[in-house]
Amino acid sequence: MKRQTRDLLLLRKDDVQDDKSIEMEITVLNDMLQNVETTAALCVACELIDINRFKILHDQRSISKVLKPNALKPFQFLVNRN
Repeated sequence: MKRQTRDLLLLRKDDVQDDKSIEMEITVLNDMLQNVETTAALCVACELIDINRFKILHDQRSISKVLKPNALKPFQFLVNRN
């Protein structure tokens, strides 16, 4: 899988500006975010409310179908479970 490049803003209270520790912390944050930002994790955190069929769908297959571009139909809502 291709590594994602992203901009991270790292706020620290340490007075010491050690480049090695900052680089290690950024690497750990990138690895953690890459594990969490997956389609499977998004499908667990969201549900699909379909007003057309009067259903709330929780399964990964239907949610991953809706995540494709222009696949969300009118009166279908992707909602975070929080």
